[in-house]
Amino acid sequence: MNVTLRQLQAFVAVGRAGSFTMAAESLFVTQSALSGLIRELEQSLGLRLIDRSTRRAQLSDVGRDLFPLIEKILNDLDGALGEISNLKALRTGTVRVAAPQLMSCTLLPEVIATFAGHHPGVQIRLADSPVENVATRVLSGEADLGIGPERDPNPHIETTLLFELPFMAVMRSDHPLAGHESVRWADLTGHPLISLGSEFAERLAADLHRTARDLSVDSKVSFMTTAFSMVNAGMGMTVCIPYAASLVRLYRLKMLPLVEPVVTRRFFVLARRNRSLSPAAQEFRGFLFSEIERRKDFLG
Repeated sequence: MNVTLRQLQAFVAVGRAGSFTMAAESLFVTQSALSGLIRELEQSLGLRLIDRSTRRAQLSDVGRDLFPLIEKILNDLDGALGEISNLKALRTGTVRVAAPQLMSCTLLPEVIATFAGHHPGVQIRLADSPVENVATRVLSGEADLGIGPERDPNPHIETTLLFELPFMAVMRSDHPLAGHESVRWADLTGHPLISLGSEFAERLAADLHRTARDLSVDSKVSFMTTAFSMVNAGMGMTVCIPYAASLVRLYRLKMLPLVEPVVTRRFFVLARRNRSLSPAAQEFRGFLFSEIERRKDFLG
C-alpha cells in the first residue's frame, strides 16, 4: 500500500469536520485537491472510507473504525515532531556528564548553573566518578561527555583539550611555607604530604624524579576532598590543580604556585568516536569551552 501522510491527514480532517469544504480550509488546500487525496487513499486501501452526499461527508462503517487509530497515529507523530523541534531549539534535552569527584564539586556546578540560566529546559546530569572510571562511563554510553586528565589513548574515545593548568600547593595559613609567594617542590621535603593514590602519585613522581627525588607521600587518599579535610585538620599539606580554588577557599586554606619545575596537567573533554551528540550535548560542550576561556585568568 502506497499510503502517504498527506492522505491520512486529509481523512482525519474530513472525519473531524464532516465536510469537504471545511476540511479543505483547515488544511489550506482546494476542495478538489482534498477529494483527490481521499480518493487515492481509498484506492490504496481498497476500502470506502467516506460516504459522500450533497450536504455532508460521513465516515463509512470502516471509516469510523479506522478514524481513532489513524487520528492517534497522527497525534503521536505530531508529538514526536514537536519533541524534535524542542530538542533542536534547546527547549528540552538531557546531557549526561562524567567527571572526577573534585571537579564535580568545584568547577562544574558553577558552569552547569550558568548554562541552566541560558537553557533552563536542558537537564545536565553530573556523575561524579573516580578518574579511572570517566572514560569507561563514556565508552558504555552511560555518559554523553566525560572530562578528565590525560590517560593512555583509546581508539574509541575522541579527546579535545579543555585546559592545561599547573599544580599548586595547599596548606593552612599557619603552615611554615604559607608566607612564601611560591613554593619549590624541593621545599615540600620534610613536611607531611597528603596525596591522591595510585596513578596520580605515580605520574607525579615520574614528573619529579629529578627535581624532587626525595619527595615522599605520608598519606594517600582516594578523593581530594579528604585531603583538604586532613590539611584543614593540621595533618599536612597537599597539591592540587587550581580549578579547585572555590573549595580551597571554603576550607579557608592557602594555595600557592609550585615551581622548579612548573608541573602541569592537561584535562580533556571525552566523547565516543563516530557517535553524534544530541543538540543539547553539543551546546553544553561548546558552552563548557567558552566558560573555561572566560575563567582563564581565575583558573591560571
